[in-house]
Amino acid sequence: MIKTDVLVIGAGPAGSTAAKHAAMGGAKVIVIDKKSEIGTPKRCAEGVSKDGLKELGIKPSPRWIAKEATGVRMVSPNGTAVNLTEDKVKLPEAGYILERKVFDKFMAMDAGRAGAKIMVKTLATGMRREDDQLVVTVESMGQEMEIKAKIVIAADGPESRVGRWGGLKTALKPKDMESCAQFEMSGVQMAEPDCIEFHFGSVAPGGYAWIFPKGDDIANVGLGVLTTITDKTAYEHLLEFVESNPATKNAQPVELNVGGDPVGGLLKKKVTDNVLVTGDAASMVNPLTGGGIISGMLGGRIAGQVAAQAVADGDYSHENLKVYDKLCEDELGESFKKYLKAKEYLLSLSDEELDEIADVFKDSDFETINTAEMVKKLIRISPKALLKLGKLF
Repeated sequence: MIKTDVLVIGAGPAGSTAAKHAAMGGAKVIVIDKKSEIGTPKRCAEGVSKDGLKELGIKPSPRWIAKEATGVRMVSPNGTAVNLTEDKVKLPEAGYILERKVFDKFMAMDAGRAGAKIMVKTLATGMRREDDQLVVTVESMGQEMEIKAKIVIAADGPESRVGRWGGLKTALKPKDMESCAQFEMSGVQMAEPDCIEFHFGSVAPGGYAWIFPKGDDIANVGLGVLTTITDKTAYEHLLEFVESNPATKNAQPVELNVGGDPVGGLLKKKVTDNVLVTGDAASMVNPLTGGGIISGMLGGRIAGQVAAQAVADGDYSHENLKVYDKLCEDELGESFKKYLKAKEYLLSLSDEELDEIADVFKDSDFETINTAEMVKKLIRISPKALLKLGKLF
């Protein structure tokens, strides 16, 4: 049996960040990942904000940045485009398109340099309590073994089974989980090759479609839908979008990614005795944009710091760990509640209403562009927005 202070299960950006900060806090840390290669397959559109990386103290590297985005292009159902670029407005939330397969490994390496031990091709198969600690059974490189830990950080993705083993309710309602499908494509001919592009309305019921440029004629092309409001799969919607969109109709896919994206807001209870859940496992995903890399890493940093302090205290009880819930709420909770309301508002709009809003937006002047500013603008032009969002922003 291997013994450690903290066991992190899942080496995505949130898990690796948790492992790094737990190790920096003086804890003995092991991080395991079921994959042979951390970062593959990728499960997102790969966009992050510059401000988010700065807040996390991560210096951008050309090794894992595929493209710098200099603007946003939003397209309504009838094709009306709202272009917001650096030369017109200040873009504090503009950012980078990552190469996740490199970035995730980079973050795991960071955890390793901080002192964490990394075990790849290691799948957690069960968990039991023993005294005041946890024993996790794993299959590593084809061999069964056990790891005894004072604290387990579950960073194993949406609807975390590790969280459930610990007694937490991580299962989500269908309305809170978007089904996503994405191609990485070559031969994409974007109208604005330096802008990230969003398409709204019935093209992606319950979500939106995106085109994120990665340089030259390469882009991530995907969408997310709510299965509660469409009979088609995300993949079927994606095929329709690719065939009908001028930018992608002549492009070729070189990779397909599918998966779930938790968009119902932060999981209320993320802590129990000896267990913390973080990242997608704790629904640390912006409910409006579906983006979760930076927010997951912010949550992971808190998880690592709280775990390290608990190890130093010699107290791994829920009572001692519950500060994690409060710190996550302070960091993410309030903004997520606002974005959830904004998402509900957008879901209530017809294609015609989206076209009307786009028609007003395309000739509007913005001093800045971020989610809050966009919602404020909506409130000024849409009576429905004032009714649903007026008290939030």
